[in-house]
Amino acid sequence: MSLQAAEQFEENGQYEEAYEEYKKVYAHNPNDLSLLAQLGHISMMLKKTDEAEGYYHKMLTLDATNPTAYEQLMDIYIDTDKYKYYVYRGNLHSIEQKYEHALHDFKKAVANAGDDHEAISSVRFILGTLYEQLGNPTKAIDEYLKVLDYDHSHEEVYTRLANLYVMDDVIGSAIETLERARKEGFDTENICENLAQLYLKNNAPEKAKEVTKNELTKIKAMLAMGETIDAAKELERVKDTYKDNSQLYALQAEYYYTEKEYDKALEAVKKFAELSPNHPLIFQMSALIYEAKNDEYNSTLNWGRYNLVRGNKDIAINEFLNAYQLKDDDANLIATLANLLETSGEKHQAMEFYEKLVKLEPNNRSALEKLAKYWEDLGNYTSAIDNLEMLLEADKRNFNAMKRLAALYEKVKDKPNAVAMYKKYLQTAPQNEEYKQIERKLAKLENTEMQPDIEEEGLLDKIMKLFNK
Repeated sequence: MSLQAAEQFEENGQYEEAYEEYKKVYAHNPNDLSLLAQLGHISMMLKKTDEAEGYYHKMLTLDATNPTAYEQLMDIYIDTDKYKYYVYRGNLHSIEQKYEHALHDFKKAVANAGDDHEAISSVRFILGTLYEQLGNPTKAIDEYLKVLDYDHSHEEVYTRLANLYVMDDVIGSAIETLERARKEGFDTENICENLAQLYLKNNAPEKAKEVTKNELTKIKAMLAMGETIDAAKELERVKDTYKDNSQLYALQAEYYYTEKEYDKALEAVKKFAELSPNHPLIFQMSALIYEAKNDEYNSTLNWGRYNLVRGNKDIAINEFLNAYQLKDDDANLIATLANLLETSGEKHQAMEFYEKLVKLEPNNRSALEKLAKYWEDLGNYTSAIDNLEMLLEADKRNFNAMKRLAALYEKVKDKPNAVAMYKKYLQTAPQNEEYKQIERKLAKLENTEMQPDIEEEGLLDKIMKLFNK
């Protein structure tokens, strides 16, 4: 028994002997994909179609994305079973990410399924999944509803259908779907919890309290129903059990907010943030609490953060600008505004805020770097030099800043400072090809008579000189 013997039989055209030898090898290597493919191939040659089908199916259990298996199964069924043929062709197109072709294949499979309701529901489920992947929730919903016309035995169909209704903001239909799931026997924790959350969203906390099996969701429902005393008792009872669950602290914050104990509410939000950093709820709760405390600045600031985390950049910028009007010396706020305006294409306004930031933080390297480049690009070399000089004061071994500053000194015909800066670069920078280039540049500069030349000045520098006249 050996693979070499099997291959030799096959090479000699002794396919029966090769087949038997391959089977012996396979008995000791049942998960060898190449061996399975070879057995499938020889089975087809020997007209052992059932055996070939079995080998190719086994290949798919080991590797569901194996194109060879799908292609061979398509060949087996092309003339004998159109339903299976189109299913395997659809699967092949799916793994190739040709989803439109896959849709066409699975529709053909449904048309060839006859009265086999199980087969139809299986393919309808796949069609729903494909429509979801293609971003067509309406057609996905239609397919999942058709699945339920034939088959009520799959919990995932109800869950997917409810999620699609939620995405379309049709909460009532999502609730009806999960209620139907419970009636069909899916009184599972997953279904019940999803349904409870939908009841809460739909202002039906009493129903959420009744259906949920989660202690924290039950407390949330109690708070929504105004049962604050009982909710407080429950929060105290479960605090050790759920001390590592951020939802506990969100509920504590909600309770303290309801009781107007705003400092305690903020402390609970802080604990929530430690477990769920950058969660939108942190900033939403903080904004509401500061609003209740009549702290307009911190409320506005947190509404900005909330919208930023939610991806509403324009609204966030507007909120941050409002916060800046209330407090203009918060370096973190100014840095955030500068960055947001810059990434939004508002470059000139962004630089105004970087300048404000430098006034508060003269050693802010990032701001100084951005300002230097901005002024240099505009041709205002004097301002660019000022910012690079500040940058070097903050970052004394910034070789790139030294090189740029020396070049700018050259542009404004300040030979002494250009020479001094190139020398400073050579004293500190690593010796590489760029180092040698600067050496040559310095040697040339020291032997060059430098006369002021208005054409070498930046545009804004020229304008400023005209105004000074």
